[in-house]
Amino acid sequence: MTDPSPAILYIDDDEGLRRLTARALKRLGYRVETAGSGTEGVAMAAAEAFDLVAVDHYMPGQDGLQTLSALKALPEPPPVIFVTGSDESQLAVAALKAGAIDYVVKTVNEDYFDLLGQAIAQALATGRLRREKEEAEAQLRESNERLQMLLQEVNHRVANSLQLVSAFVHMQSRTLGEEDEAARAALDDTQRRIAAIAQVHKRLYTSASVEAVDMADYLASLVEELGDTWSTPKAPRDIRLTAEPIKLATDKAVALGIVVTELVTNACKYAYPANGGGEVRVVLSCASDDRFCLRVEDDGRGMPASGAAQGTGLGTKLITAMAQTLKASIDYEPVNRGVHVVLLAAQ
Repeated sequence: MTDPSPAILYIDDDEGLRRLTARALKRLGYRVETAGSGTEGVAMAAAEAFDLVAVDHYMPGQDGLQTLSALKALPEPPPVIFVTGSDESQLAVAALKAGAIDYVVKTVNEDYFDLLGQAIAQALATGRLRREKEEAEAQLRESNERLQMLLQEVNHRVANSLQLVSAFVHMQSRTLGEEDEAARAALDDTQRRIAAIAQVHKRLYTSASVEAVDMADYLASLVEELGDTWSTPKAPRDIRLTAEPIKLATDKAVALGIVVTELVTNACKYAYPANGGGEVRVVLSCASDDRFCLRVEDDGRGMPASGAAQGTGLGTKLITAMAQTLKASIDYEPVNRGVHVVLLAAQ
């Protein structure tokens, strides 16, 4: 049966002190091997795993610092306690800088064995704590990687499901006759809203982070899709995006995506004549360290004199609801031409 006691290697050229030290350490419950030179000790440490090595400095040939350097160069270097018969602070500092875990001054009385035993016990405890910390960190990394993979898979499936729902809505819209133009327009609006949400989940499962969405990247894709939807040769819509590098949590990214979809859709539908072109600007910027600003602007005909929402009013209700989710303020700036909408919210 293997002895579970910690294995100690003691390296010293003094044969009598090696025997006394081995006897003292064995009384403390350690398994002890000894070596009479630095070269022999390094060879033993390379051939057998030791829990700790204690090495004397003053040895002929390869001294303690050279032996320490050779021990630290091993593939799996053991912790090393540096032993010296001199109370030289510079030598102790040099040993610690070279990788020694501790040092002990060798004396001619029994205190030396007590000090060495205490140093070994403390070094082994420190090593045990370090290993436990490394194992805990490794387990946490493994757990986080599993969670990341699970979240990416969830986002992948949600995105696929939303694309499937969008396809069903598109198929339903195409089955409607010309007399159901209003219903078809409502289904098309629904499809765009679904696409805005699906884009968020697509960004999450294709990016390194599953907790935050790169809004510049997300809005670029969203604006491109809206441009493909609304811009035609007869009525071109130039949708321009300027976005600073801002990352938002998933729920905020979804809410902001819906707001952008509704505001851009309104501008494309109502700001410009059906047979004329027009520009829509989307600007996302940092308002402060913890707040962002979204601006959606057009140079069209502006709000109706009554101030009432055009269309069914569902888009306006969605914008209000998403602003509440973001805990944001929405203002319509007074301008001579067009509509300028400003949203301010916390990141």
